[in-house]
Amino acid sequence: MPLIAHLEELRWRIVRSVAAVAVGFFLCYAVAERIFTFLVRPLAALRPEQSLIIGTGVTEAFFTKLKVSFIAGIFLASPIVFYQIWRFVAPGLYENEKRHAVPFAIVASFFFIAGAAFCYVVVFPVGFEFFLDEYGSISVAPQIRITEYLSFATRMLLAFGVTFELPVVTFFLARLGLVTHRHLINYGRYAIVIIFIVAAVLTPGPDVASQLLMAAPLLVLYALSILVAKLVARPAPAPVAAEDSSA
Repeated sequence: MPLIAHLEELRWRIVRSVAAVAVGFFLCYAVAERIFTFLVRPLAALRPEQSLIIGTGVTEAFFTKLKVSFIAGIFLASPIVFYQIWRFVAPGLYENEKRHAVPFAIVASFFFIAGAAFCYVVVFPVGFEFFLDEYGSISVAPQIRITEYLSFATRMLLAFGVTFELPVVTFFLARLGLVTHRHLINYGRYAIVIIFIVAAVLTPGPDVASQLLMAAPLLVLYALSILVAKLVARPAPAPVAAEDSSA
């Protein structure tokens, strides 16, 4: 297709993705209170005798429900969004690969939600405990605004969701011939160093155990990416027969 046709295709894929998120938003808004309770549970569970979350604005509760519904709508609509991404890049794939749109959407959504779940179950308790202890070290009772908590929580959830898409990104790069499993193996030592640096940055606590807890899933994802790159590598082009010198 010409460039204009590609842009038109991209526009309609974005429109469908936005529409899916909008539908997810309205569905989640009906249970926004439950979703909000779910999001603040990792923090509230650490200090059940205290009310740590406060609101300071007249409209803050209303906009909080909107933000919560929007973030939940993104996760709810993620299979459709990933499906639209696949449909957009499908023209550059082989015919047998174009039929994998639904499995791709399911797998990509799984990794996206798994990353957010890992953040919620593992990272939040460790991080929030550290930050609350820092309040205690200066003898200050923590009172955290709703908007500030939601901003931090949603950034972390989305960041981990995107990070866990590493095997999916590797799939596309391998199909395009930009990355091979040998490249990933050769650069493995550098990847390990970067992973531990990222784990040290994302882990608030100074202890080694929590950093290893953060680095372990990233190392597993990198190993899985090597396997993905090996399995889906674009086959090498067939050699062109040399022309008969006598011709």
